[in-house]
Amino acid sequence: MADGQGQQGGGADKVLDIKTADIKAAAPVFQEQGKKLSDALTKLITTLDDLGKPWGKDGAGKDFEALYSPKQKHIEQKAGILVLGLVSIHEALTDLSDGHVDNEQLIKGMFTKLKPGEDPGHGGHGGNGGKGGK
Repeated sequence: MADGQGQQGGGADKVLDIKTADIKAAAPVFQEQGKKLSDALTKLITTLDDLGKPWGKDGAGKDFEALYSPKQKHIEQKAGILVLGLVSIHEALTDLSDGHVDNEQLIKGMFTKLKPGEDPGHGGHGGNGGKGGK
């Protein structure tokens, strides 16, 4: 690209340069952060439940509870969804990494020029029936 934006990821001639090692390195981060968020959420819920309702039963306390309690449950539910999201990103990155490796091997097999008489392999990934060529 003339504007230099294509220089990231391996140069202007590459549209997308995915490094399997980068995907594999990123996946555990989402798992770890999901675990940390889950632990923090559990601690928050447990601590708040242990406190009970310390705001009293007078008019102000009842007004506070009416506003606070539904929002507390809402926040807990949304944080739980975020935990599940982080775990699913971990799983998706792991699957993507595995699929990327499989895809690279398939493409390599399809476009590797075979030597005369060379067996294209048992998977039929020579792309040309063992006749050589592109």
